[in-house]
Amino acid sequence: MQNSPSAAAPWFEAKLQRIRHRRSLHGTLVGLQLDHAEPAQAWTVLPFHPVFVGDDASGVMHGGVVTIMLDESCGMAVQLAAEATGAIATLDLRIDYLRPAAPRQAIRAHAHCYRLTRSIAFVRATAYQDSEEVPVASATAIFMLGANRSDMLRQTSKVPYDQLPPLEAPADPTGLFERNPYPRFLGIRYADADTLMMPYQPKLIGNPILPALHGGVIGAFLETAAVVEVGREMALSDAPKPIGLTVNYLRSGRPLDTYAKVSIVKQGRRVVAFEAQAYQSTPNEPIASCYGHFMLRRDEVPAASEAI
Repeated sequence: MQNSPSAAAPWFEAKLQRIRHRRSLHGTLVGLQLDHAEPAQAWTVLPFHPVFVGDDASGVMHGGVVTIMLDESCGMAVQLAAEATGAIATLDLRIDYLRPAAPRQAIRAHAHCYRLTRSIAFVRATAYQDSEEVPVASATAIFMLGANRSDMLRQTSKVPYDQLPPLEAPADPTGLFERNPYPRFLGIRYADADTLMMPYQPKLIGNPILPALHGGVIGAFLETAAVVEVGREMALSDAPKPIGLTVNYLRSGRPLDTYAKVSIVKQGRRVVAFEAQAYQSTPNEPIASCYGHFMLRRDEVPAASEAI
């Protein structure tokens, strides 16, 4: 599907060009591209990069990378849905993982803002590889319009897109993520015995005007923290497989170190339900919460647990 210039209003073409050139810092760093667009719809592509791999043994992109891609793609669809410009913020993002992605291949996304009110935008999206009819993941999201006074599409201050660091995953001296490039890229590590930490780095910024952490990065951190903590608490030999998760964004993520606490809500024969919270200054003021489910490998199913 291609653009239809004859049907597009002048404001749409102008906004489309702004989106192409004034993106989030993190989206620019990871190479997320706006492939083509129509009013209220965006098609994007994220080329494969070794940094995006969740486990070296599989070569498959980490689920958190899909979260970042879907979050930003949905935001583009919202911006392309109305003539007015202004700051938008993700309120809620739900992702369902439908099938494993093929290893070492690009991922594409199609986001559609299907309902727009004065204050809220409703979006649905799919992530896929060869065909949109065979999605890797699906998402629904809610965005707030006019979330703050920053407007990335009309900003005039210099944004350091040309000063972004190289896309690489440094070594992990703790050995926690020795085989996991993407968590190393985010810098995730333990802050104490049961709290994971994502140290602040400029590359994690989404809105450079506030500045604020990328919403997808926060979601990726919470998912990674949940995988690690559930695996540790259950003494799993392999990481549990994400089925679906919902991230609720409660406060703007400031340019500070971010922490995550995870708890198991229910443990069944094949499925584990978890909750996670991300915070910065204090656990009493979380910036995001996450609820989701993991699937266990058959050989690691607890024999005495209740069936789900």
